Amino acid sequence: MNQEQKVFTCIGKGHGAPCLPSTRREWEALRREPWLAQMCARIERGDEQLKHRLPVWTPSCAEFRDNHRAQADALKPLRRLMMDFDEKGHTDEIMRNLTPSPSPTGEGSEMTIGGLLVLLVEESVRRGTHVLVELPEGMSAGDAQNLMKEATGFEPDKQVKGVDRCIYMVPEDHTRFVSERLFEVTHSSPESGEVRRGSGGERRYLQEFKGIPYTSIIAEYWRRTGGEPSEGERNKRLHQLAANLRAICDNQEDWLLEVMPNYGLSVQEMKSIIHSACKEPTKGSRIIDQIVSTTPLWSPEGDTIEVEVQEYCSPLGGLKRGSLPIGLKESLAGVPVSMHIPVLCSVLPLAAAYADQVEVRYCDGEMQKLGMMSIVYGEQASGKSVCKHAVNIWKRQFDEEDALARKREDEWKERKKSRKANEKAPEDPKVLIRVVPVTVSCSTLLKRLKNANGHTLYSFGEELDTLRKTNGAGSWSSKYDIYRLAFDPLDSEWGQDYNSDQAESGVVKVAYNWSMLGTNGAVKKCFKGDNIENGLSSRILLAEMPDTSFAKMPRYGRRSAEDEARIQQAVTRLRSYCGFVDTPRLRKAIDQWVEEKRVDALKDIDHVKDTYRRRAAVIGFRCGVIFHLLSGLAKESKACVEFALMMAEYCMNQQIKAFGNVLQNQYVDAQTECQRYGENNSIFDQLPPSFTADDLAALKRGSVPRNSIIKIISRWHKDGWVEKADTKRWKKVSHSADQKRDNDKVTS
Repeated sequence: MNQEQKVFTCIGKGHGAPCLPSTRREWEALRREPWLAQMCARIERGDEQLKHRLPVWTPSCAEFRDNHRAQADALKPLRRLMMDFDEKGHTDEIMRNLTPSPSPTGEGSEMTIGGLLVLLVEESVRRGTHVLVELPEGMSAGDAQNLMKEATGFEPDKQVKGVDRCIYMVPEDHTRFVSERLFEVTHSSPESGEVRRGSGGERRYLQEFKGIPYTSIIAEYWRRTGGEPSEGERNKRLHQLAANLRAICDNQEDWLLEVMPNYGLSVQEMKSIIHSACKEPTKGSRIIDQIVSTTPLWSPEGDTIEVEVQEYCSPLGGLKRGSLPIGLKESLAGVPVSMHIPVLCSVLPLAAAYADQVEVRYCDGEMQKLGMMSIVYGEQASGKSVCKHAVNIWKRQFDEEDALARKREDEWKERKKSRKANEKAPEDPKVLIRVVPVTVSCSTLLKRLKNANGHTLYSFGEELDTLRKTNGAGSWSSKYDIYRLAFDPLDSEWGQDYNSDQAESGVVKVAYNWSMLGTNGAVKKCFKGDNIENGLSSRILLAEMPDTSFAKMPRYGRRSAEDEARIQQAVTRLRSYCGFVDTPRLRKAIDQWVEEKRVDALKDIDHVKDTYRRRAAVIGFRCGVIFHLLSGLAKESKACVEFALMMAEYCMNQQIKAFGNVLQNQYVDAQTECQRYGENNSIFDQLPPSFTADDLAALKRGSVPRNSIIKIISRWHKDGWVEKADTKRWKKVSHSADQKRDNDKVTS
């Protein structure tokens, strides 16, 4: 056999990574790699966080469309079933039950078990057992599992999995039996058992209704009716599904057979269920009508399906959801259009934390890492929880690894606490914990950063006000400098030095991203004069939730299991990048954008825009880098550049809207408008001898807050230039000009 033939899909690192066609030679070579054996040995000893870094392969499919591991994109499905025995100690007994049988070719013999042709027997990473068998035509997965149980006495995992199922790769010494037939590929036909629907075979009917995929309609149907059927209720629940779907499949049995899931039932069983459902008196389906009329769903091209009148315009402008890369696109599944930007802003800092080994060159020529902080703000009950749900899916890999690390740390603390007086304290395991609470103390944060080994930490805060009200360690005010430094993790260092064993000391690179949710009031309280002027406000990616005053309740859809799997694939992709990533198209586009904004600010003498354009450009650039990494393309796409510019524009406008007035007031305090004289006469000289605060406000360009006007007059009064005439009016002091000139002469 040609060893270069694609025989299954081998995935580089982790089960979310891109699918790569694998040959027999590649598969065998990977199993002989020393690092794979070392990783598996460490996992056996308890280092569970490594498991998600193992390469995986798909024994039931040889190739997927666009390298996307999903049942709907299976191009070369195989009639194979991997049976999984989680308990240890079954492998030897299963091997004793293998029976030699003559090969159909007459050359050598093959192994069977319970009449099933065995292609592979191996011990899993944690010494369970995997048995890969070939399914005869017409045999369901459930039937094959029952045969296996009868032959061995051991019951395999009953969960029926699709052709997109992946298996962790194990070293060569875990392999107990391999058949030559493993490397012979015979693709399944569209009519062959459970690999019919979505198997890549020819489809004769539309796979969507009014632009909504049947897979999405069915997923929503299960969600509204109690979840997917268990094994004991498959026939009944599938009959109900068919009865509900038949109206939107023109009551055609073949159409239903093509779009419905089968959960391990044979073609004949499915035909019987569908025929029975279609024989009932014709009627519509109220639940299906509700699903297609109220759930915001999406077409494959990414256009919004107008199943319900939307009250808001999409802030994405001309950039369609379908133009977004893997991970970002699925983050918006089921999210109302008006909330797209807030959801993206909440997950982008986390995505950047996953890509923490990447360095990029900015348009000023300096190298950068992807430091990012975001705040999503809106009034109470404005739907901010939609951001939390997206972040929780993105955060899963960190959470799983941190749980194991925290367990090790807790065990160390317990051993340290329970040791005898003369016993040496156990050595600190110095575990890597990536997700820390936003209220983490500075001392603990320093410890986590010291143990990070160059990785970026991440925090998610559900309530910004909770952080602001924290009076002890971990308060908002004590972290101003840390947050500002975290924006430039490549060059910024922070530390503290205590002469005590109780507090952490040291100096570290500040690699720390976060996302927070908060109300409008909490944002105003957190961002007052000091941390707006000191640059913290310009480093924050702000997103505003839509105004829901007197609005109808928004309708949310539901992310499918496939959407969530795609997000995990995106996470793994980001974690796989390391070193310098060149983005010349992004650099050029952002350079042009920031120059255009400089010219705009100069024309308007707008110091606020001039300030916020600079870092908004950096934030937009980093968002574009994340887009590019997720795209997996060699060069930045047009959509990537558009996304970066859109995010830069949105970021700048939000910063100006939220912080512009306060920053403008601080510029006012520092400018010559607070003094009497200037080259072309000051505002003071333009005022009449007697004036009010309204007179001064009328001379100022633009809208100036009342408190800023009063502050200027108070400054003049303090300097002896004006005095109070009555409750509303002030008058100039006549001798102040001569006195001012004399003072100037003395000081000169």
